[in-house]
Amino acid sequence: MINIDIVLLFQAVNFLVLLFLLNILLYKPIRKVMAERAAEISASKEKTISVDREVQEKMAQYEQKLHKVKADATDERSMMLRAAHEEEALLIGAARGDAADELAKIRKSIEKEAVEAETYLKAQAVSLSQRIVEKVLGRSVS
Repeated sequence: MINIDIVLLFQAVNFLVLLFLLNILLYKPIRKVMAERAAEISASKEKTISVDREVQEKMAQYEQKLHKVKADATDERSMMLRAAHEEEALLIGAARGDAADELAKIRKSIEKEAVEAETYLKAQAVSLSQRIVEKVLGRSVS
């Protein structure tokens, strides 16, 4: 059976003194370190969240700028293509005009040569027919 005597009282006092000393020397410093660690972890989490938010904002700005640059490049490319097509049409039109002028000159030249050849051939035909008549008749025809 348990006897309640002075030893129990000393053990209770000894336990309370030990508890008091452990609290001062061990538990409070450990709780303080744990509280500091928790505060540090919390600060790190907040910093991580703010950095992540900042990165997301920068990425959104980058994507927006990239999209704008691509749109501007596409617009500039289409304008350049449109200008190139217009210039091509002008050059082709000018080349066709030059070709038509050159063709007209060639036709005139051919017509002129044809008229000259026809005149020459008519003169030759008259001369040739006169010779033939002279040979057939055996005398000179004037």
